[in-house]
Amino acid sequence: MKQYSIIYYLRNDINLLVDSLRKRFIDVNLVYRARKLDEDIRVLRREVDSLKAEKNRLTKALPKASPEERQRLINRAKELDEVISIKSQRLKSLEDEFNRVLNEIPNIVSDDVPVAEDESGNKVLRYWGRPKVMERLLDSFIESTRGFDIDYELIDYEVIPHADWSEDSGLVDVLRAGKTAGSRFYYMFSDLVILDIALTAYAIDYLVRRGFIPVETPHMIRREVMEGAAFFEAFQDTLYKTCDEELYLIATSEQSLAGLYYNEVLEESELPVKLAGWSPCYRREAGAHGRDMKGIFRVHQFNKVEQFIFSHPEESKKYHEELIRNAEELYQGLGLPYRVVVIASGEMNRLAIKQYDLEVWMPSQGVYRELVSASNCTDWQAYRLNIRFTDKRGHPIKGYVHTLNGTAIAIQRTLTAIIENYQDSDGRVEIPKVLHRYLSTFGFGDKKYIEPIELPGGKP
Repeated sequence: MKQYSIIYYLRNDINLLVDSLRKRFIDVNLVYRARKLDEDIRVLRREVDSLKAEKNRLTKALPKASPEERQRLINRAKELDEVISIKSQRLKSLEDEFNRVLNEIPNIVSDDVPVAEDESGNKVLRYWGRPKVMERLLDSFIESTRGFDIDYELIDYEVIPHADWSEDSGLVDVLRAGKTAGSRFYYMFSDLVILDIALTAYAIDYLVRRGFIPVETPHMIRREVMEGAAFFEAFQDTLYKTCDEELYLIATSEQSLAGLYYNEVLEESELPVKLAGWSPCYRREAGAHGRDMKGIFRVHQFNKVEQFIFSHPEESKKYHEELIRNAEELYQGLGLPYRVVVIASGEMNRLAIKQYDLEVWMPSQGVYRELVSASNCTDWQAYRLNIRFTDKRGHPIKGYVHTLNGTAIAIQRTLTAIIENYQDSDGRVEIPKVLHRYLSTFGFGDKKYIEPIELPGGKP
């Protein structure tokens, strides 16, 4: 069976792992600790196997042994049992420690990922669309897009920031949500709720036509699945955990989708498995350092449509490109200007060998903000969740599948982008034409603008 890639390189090309950790600016002693544990385990396992073999030989010799010899064999067998028990306990302890250390080793950085410690080293691949640029932000826009020939629309009015617009229009209420649930939660009303549903239908419709199976996933998963699906030690501060059970609320449906085939074997002919997961997502956003406190851009609860693929190892690079292409076509359909970047090695999530982000233009801030992330995780998740493949059921295992994930549409963030990019000089926000067919379900097919409301009780 093909080995999990990090274990293979740990035993056969440790320099590649060391180089990969250096690219991520992580202490390389982690790799040397893992190799020492792996060597100690293999030595101790051979000793235990040898002792067990000796005991088996003694057991087989007992029936034919003389009474005197029989007692000697029994005494030796008891000695072996004690030694085997001690060494087996030690082996279990080493294996637990090895798995803990192994789980801390990130995936191997792809050769085509820019090497830099933070997002300043991200590499912009391409721009799309015609962004609206306010006159006061023109110089910074030109500077930030230097090297690319980008057509833009210079506007002489101020775009109202999405947080102010949505709250002033009565469509979002964070103050009452704060009384009910705390900061970074929200009530969302009327047209924005309808647009939430329309965006979801738009993304699912698109993905189904491209061979994805729609999935509504569990909102909670067990710890062992979360540990296999996410870099748990670094991620756990962002998770919500239930009090009485080892269950965690999902931060993205990627995590529950990754667990779909936990401890299972797929046939080679069944790959790829393409899934379009819809779910609410729950994140504590620990470490956000006060960013985006207003509005619904960075919140503890939001809705998202996620792309997820179980792939043959030889095809994961191809499907990674497909994931980002799907996201681009969805945002092109919405008419939202964006750019695609390759995330730098030190900023990239630890599960991925390569990560693309799609960043949408936010006119009020004069910057591109991340709305989509697409990652090729190769066999990092599959190894931990024990998801393998074979050419035919009952035949030898050929290896671990590869897993890939990518946002299709993060609903609340996309709503903020629509509010800013479709806002005219009078402060009206036009609804993207591609959503009209989905609005028609509610009798709003001809609705042109998002309309403010006055909630009973007025503003708090």
